[in-house]
Amino acid sequence: MGEPTYRLTGADGRPYVSAVPGSLGGYRRGKLYGRLDCPSALRALARGHYLRHRVFFADEETAVAAGYRPCAVCMPRQYARWKARRAGAR
Repeated sequence: MGEPTYRLTGADGRPYVSAVPGSLGGYRRGKLYGRLDCPSALRALARGHYLRHRVFFADEETAVAAGYRPCAVCMPRQYARWKARRAGAR
């Protein structure tokens, strides 16, 4: 049996195969990312929601480069910074 492989999303938004699992999970349709133990994501997954649209990232830098925003539930500080930058750009 070979080494396990993981399907991650790169900075360009395209999937790629990695030997290392992702450290963050995301929701492709909502373009958001968060911790793998995010209570909001775990509740949605338990209800059978968005499994088909789940993506994984190696790190936060990659998620941001791919155009995703931080989750307000599990990453409130990062979300507040993202929101402030967005408001300042208007």
